[in-house]
Amino acid sequence: MSLHRPALPLALSCGEPSGIGPELAEAAWQALGAELPFFWIGAPHHLPGSVPHVIIERPAEAPEAATRGLPVLVQEMPGPRVPGVPQAAQAAGVVAAIERGVALCQSGEAAALCTLPISKQALASGCGFAFPGHTEFLAHLGHVPEVVMMLACPDLKVVPATIHIALEEVPQALTAELLEARLRITHDAMAGFGIARPRIAVAGLNPHAGEGGRMGRQEIEMIAPLLDRLRAEGMDLIGPLPADTMFHAAARARYDVAVCMYHDQALIPVKTLGFDEGVNVTLGLPFVRTSPDHGTAFDIAGKGLANPSSTLAALRMAAELSAGAVPA
Repeated sequence: MSLHRPALPLALSCGEPSGIGPELAEAAWQALGAELPFFWIGAPHHLPGSVPHVIIERPAEAPEAATRGLPVLVQEMPGPRVPGVPQAAQAAGVVAAIERGVALCQSGEAAALCTLPISKQALASGCGFAFPGHTEFLAHLGHVPEVVMMLACPDLKVVPATIHIALEEVPQALTAELLEARLRITHDAMAGFGIARPRIAVAGLNPHAGEGGRMGRQEIEMIAPLLDRLRAEGMDLIGPLPADTMFHAAARARYDVAVCMYHDQALIPVKTLGFDEGVNVTLGLPFVRTSPDHGTAFDIAGKGLANPSSTLAALRMAAELSAGAVPA
């Protein structure tokens, strides 16, 4: 299948400079070149320099610039890139690059935003970044009360109902209102993947989905009644299912997307099935946002070992989603 090329270029925010983000940006241009024009928002002196780059003043210049090098929309940051060692003075610039990418999508100058990995700890200590992660910050910038984090690879799409909280906090955070919002946003967003009436598998919270209440009662008292009510509205929901039996190949064939109750319940299977091709998609935003499904990889930064597969998949998915052309 040919790659959809959007009318507008994609924005790629720099992420944490001391991680593998600058290496991934150069590798992405090497792989995609002018086939899928995008521009990188960051400090040019943080790039490794293994490929040429071209300074642009506005996104419209990116398609032509991409024929000559990596298009760079300059976001100044003080100091050099130190692989593996975040620099506190650069934290504000990292945040500004994300804000700029969002603004360009909202103004109609970029088709979508792809974000390279940030270090939440580095941003919190460097500039007081108060958000648990990219997803929550983007919801703030998009002025929407609820968003959903989806992780997608060729064999699986998953959504965690609760995200960046401690495991001990999950039972209290997992309310019927929260789960309903996650399910509705997921259901509506699947149209962008070409699925008008998605089949949604819903995991239980407890082992064996509670086993009739003997291992927990959330399934009986909250999850199952909610699913019954949403089924009555016409949603195609399966569950609550035992999480340990819903991710083998035969089970996955029966649904289009899985909604899980907490972070690791969702992310372990998708990263096992497609670690190098996983894409993080934020559903419910007024613009398209994707990201590679991995972190800053401080341990390999600057060593030429970064695998760009997930970044390439994220850029390709951003292009397809921006046109509503992602294949099921």
